[in-house]
Amino acid sequence: MREKQILPVVIVALTGALVAVIALWTLDRVDSSQLDRPQNDVSEMSSPTDVIEWKLVTTWPKGLPGLGAAPENFARRVNEASGGRLRIKVFGAGEIVPAFEVFDAVSRGVAEAGHGAAYYWKGKIPAAVFYTAVPFGMTAQEANGWLHYGGGLPLWRELYAPFGVIPYAGGSTGVQMAGWFNKRLNNRADLAGLKMRIPGLAGEVFDAAGGSAVRIAGGEVYTSMQTGVIDAVEWVGPYNDRTLGLMEVGEYYYYPGWHEPGAMLETIINAEALAALPEDLQAIVRIAARATNTDMLDDFTANNSESLQILLRDFDTQVLPLPDDVMDALYEQSQVAIQALVDADPMAKKIAASYFTFAEKVRAYHEISERAYLNGRDRLLPPVEVTAE
Repeated sequence: MREKQILPVVIVALTGALVAVIALWTLDRVDSSQLDRPQNDVSEMSSPTDVIEWKLVTTWPKGLPGLGAAPENFARRVNEASGGRLRIKVFGAGEIVPAFEVFDAVSRGVAEAGHGAAYYWKGKIPAAVFYTAVPFGMTAQEANGWLHYGGGLPLWRELYAPFGVIPYAGGSTGVQMAGWFNKRLNNRADLAGLKMRIPGLAGEVFDAAGGSAVRIAGGEVYTSMQTGVIDAVEWVGPYNDRTLGLMEVGEYYYYPGWHEPGAMLETIINAEALAALPEDLQAIVRIAARATNTDMLDDFTANNSESLQILLRDFDTQVLPLPDDVMDALYEQSQVAIQALVDADPMAKKIAASYFTFAEKVRAYHEISERAYLNGRDRLLPPVEVTAE
C-alpha cells in the first residue's frame, strides 16, 4: 500500500526534472546559435552606421574575365576581410564614367577607388607609361620585383601624389600577343598606313614605324575591326581576346607582345578616402591589392594556355611570329620614343633611371636562370608547334 502512495510522487518528480533538463538544453542551444553565426554576416554584425561604402570604377567592360575579374576579386577580398565594415561596389566602364576618365574620377573623389592601366593617363602624366608597359621592357615577374623590392613603387606614389591618388600594382597579364591583323606582315614596309588599336608609348612607336595608332576602349574593338575602322588590334592574349570574339574579325594572330611584355595594371585609391579609414581597414586594402596582383597573373597564365588551345583547335587560328625585320623597326623606334619621353619629362627621367638599372641587373640573372632553364628544357622535350605554315 505504501509503495502505491510513493510511486505517483516519484513519477511527478521525474517528470519535473525532465522538463527542467529540456528547458536548460533549449536555452543552451539558443546561446550556442549566437556563437555559431557566421562572423561575416554583415546584416547581423554591423549596423548601417558601421558600414563604409566605396565605389570602384574600372576601364574594363563589366563582367570581362581576367581584366574585369581583378577589381571584383579585390572588392570581394576587402568585403570579406573587413567583416562587411568596408563594402566596395564595382562599376564597369561607362556605368559612372567612361573608361579613360577613371583616374580623374578617383582623383576628384567621384569614386574612392579605380582599376585600369596607367598608360591610359599618358596625356596627363607622361611617365605613367612605365607603370603599365615599356616596349621591349621587363616581364611581369621582373616588373613586380622592381616595384616591390627595387624602388619602383615609391616612385609611382610620388608620381601620383599631386593628384591625391595612391597606386598599387593591380595585376598583370604576363607577356601579351602582338595582336590580330587583317593583313599579313612580311616586312616593315607592310606597317605603312596600317590602322591599329594600340595605346600607350607603343602607339607612338607604331606611328613612328609607319603605322597609324588608334585609341579605342575595349568595348569598341570588335566593332571597329568588323567595320574596317581599324586593320589590326592588340588587346591582351588568347584568354581575353577569345572573350571579345576577336578571332571572328582578325585573320592573323601575331606574337610576341613586344609592346607589353609584362603589362602591369593598377588599383588606385583616393588618398583622402584611404586616410579616413581606421588603420586596420587601411591594412586590409593594402593586403587585398597585393593578393589581387598575384592572383591575376595566375589567372592569365592558366587561362591563356587553355584559350590558345581552343583558338587553334576550334577556330583554326593562324598564329604567326612577327618577322625579324618588323621587330627591328619597332625596337629602333622604341628607343627613340623612350629617349624623347625622358628628355621631355623630369619624372620620366627619374623613373627611367630606376627602371632600366633594375632591368639590366635582372636580365643578367635571368640569362643564367629563366632563359637557361627554358632553353635546356626545350632541348630535351618534344618541340611545340603552334604557328601556321
